[in-house]
Amino acid sequence: MAYQDIEYELKEGIVTVTMNRPDVMNALSENLEEEIHAAFDQADEDPDARVIILTGRGAGFCAGYDQSPKKDGKKKGDPTGRSIADFIEGWQRNDSKISDKWVHMWKLGKPIIAAVNGYALGGGLELAMACDIIIMSNKAVIGLPEPRVGFIAGAGGIHKLPRQIPFKRAMGMILTGKKITAQEAYELGLVNEIVDPDLVMDTAKKWASEILECAPLSIRVSKQMAYEGLKYSFEEAMEAEYSEEEKYQNSSDHREGPKAFSEKRKPNWTAS
Repeated sequence: MAYQDIEYELKEGIVTVTMNRPDVMNALSENLEEEIHAAFDQADEDPDARVIILTGRGAGFCAGYDQSPKKDGKKKGDPTGRSIADFIEGWQRNDSKISDKWVHMWKLGKPIIAAVNGYALGGGLELAMACDIIIMSNKAVIGLPEPRVGFIAGAGGIHKLPRQIPFKRAMGMILTGKKITAQEAYELGLVNEIVDPDLVMDTAKKWASEILECAPLSIRVSKQMAYEGLKYSFEEAMEAEYSEEEKYQNSSDHREGPKAFSEKRKPNWTAS
């Protein structure tokens, strides 16, 4: 598939999806949003792709939804040429579809790592939180400023943030639109690792390489169980049935792991 607003690269089992609208800090247009999710689907269906890294070109990861007008009142990067008022009306009308796309990210079978190289605001932070692991530049700034412009963090932010950091701290960010630093995000447990800006991608690839050492079907069922289990009490989660679990239990990889361990060699994973 040919992409306009992202770059897609598959190398040694790792897919890198790079948002490529650096002139507007990779702010989300409708096309960019559609291409991100199409790229995730492409990677999820490709047997050669095992881990996805999402990052942004330039100084920002993603500055949220693009609301910046041209001089003629049209939206930047919007091929339909709609006005800002039309864009806002359409965004609100399609709010449930936007939410569905972000939920879909959490249901992808392959791990997604956000390599947050700069600002991640509004939809940009929601995008990062929908990933499984977050690596962040120590110069990054994040937040959900939507209420300051009459919006809400409706693409998952309102629900995701209180599940990832302490509730009162989440509410403080949500209700004030306050931005926080990468160090604060790390101390709150929102981020897995913070590094210098020029090390963000190398660090994300290091995490991806460690995932590649694990059995693909084990990773797939582990991710599914972790997310779906959030719907239940601990006891219910332990008793629940998961669609990927049977594939994992009946796989050759399930037998290969213990065999390789006993033979003191690296396992040969086949995802089968």
